[in-house]
Amino acid sequence: METHNSMQLAQSVKEINSKFDILKREISKVIVGNESIITLSCIGILTSGHILLEGVPGVAKTTLIKTISEALGLSFSRVQFTPDLLPADIVGTLVYNPKTYEFETKKGPLFANLVLADEINRSPAKVQAALLEAMQERQITIGSKTYTLPDPFLVFATQNPIENEGTYQLPEAQVDRFMFKLLISYPTLEQEKEILRRLTSKPQVQAVLNQDEIIAARKVVEQIHIDERLIQYILDVVFATRDPQKYGLEKLHEFIQYGVSPRATITIVKACKAYAFLQGRHFVIPEDIKFIAKSALRHRLLLTYQAIAEDITADQIIQTIIDTVPVP
Repeated sequence: METHNSMQLAQSVKEINSKFDILKREISKVIVGNESIITLSCIGILTSGHILLEGVPGVAKTTLIKTISEALGLSFSRVQFTPDLLPADIVGTLVYNPKTYEFETKKGPLFANLVLADEINRSPAKVQAALLEAMQERQITIGSKTYTLPDPFLVFATQNPIENEGTYQLPEAQVDRFMFKLLISYPTLEQEKEILRRLTSKPQVQAVLNQDEIIAARKVVEQIHIDERLIQYILDVVFATRDPQKYGLEKLHEFIQYGVSPRATITIVKACKAYAFLQGRHFVIPEDIKFIAKSALRHRLLLTYQAIAEDITADQIIQTIIDTVPVP
């Protein structure tokens, strides 16, 4: 019976997985390179995970998100975060109608399937608090009424790492709500040549997935098998950030102020299942965990001043942990 269910799941993965291969090809019509970024974005779609994109200006962060929304055929809205932005500007507000003598609800741009929060770190705490409710609860309160956000609902946020003037540091509680933090670097010389070639021809992106197909794919992803030994491996990686001495990583203790939260453990398990699905498998392998680890943990790891002074990055610490913790 178990073998039959496994074969049935493998068949479902094969059938639905092919649609995501088409999705990635469609995105690649516009986006040159960044294959792993596209894959991780697809994982976010499959797991309802919000994504934080960090990169210098001009590396196509906004273009990537807009292209994904076009290829998915979902509703899309873009909010440019600025210091004078108000919570009502993103969630909506009550507007008085003099004809009916009543207040009417005017919904804000967060009422969309995909929301691009451009330069998210440029707005103050009240705006971040309003966004946090939407990200975590997937609902918005306007006046005395609470509205459920559409499904799927994903926030893709961007931030610029080289400019600090006029920016606000995101609260740790909010950063933790992002499934991944993806770092977009400069293109290679060959990739930039290809970008220049594509300037003359603007490729048309077709909608290749709809809302029902995404929800069906999510149900299949939830059934992907992950062995108990791999769950223990994920737990060991996570706990090594909290108690590095226990795992023979005494040197890391002086670099880590706070280890990652339990939300990181949940994120890795969900993301590994989605990655296995995208690879056409109905089970998780250790390489899936290694592929996911940095994107899922780098923004949740709080470093000490000593680590910052010595130019020790979260990615270096995570890589050391991955290299040290025994793989089952």
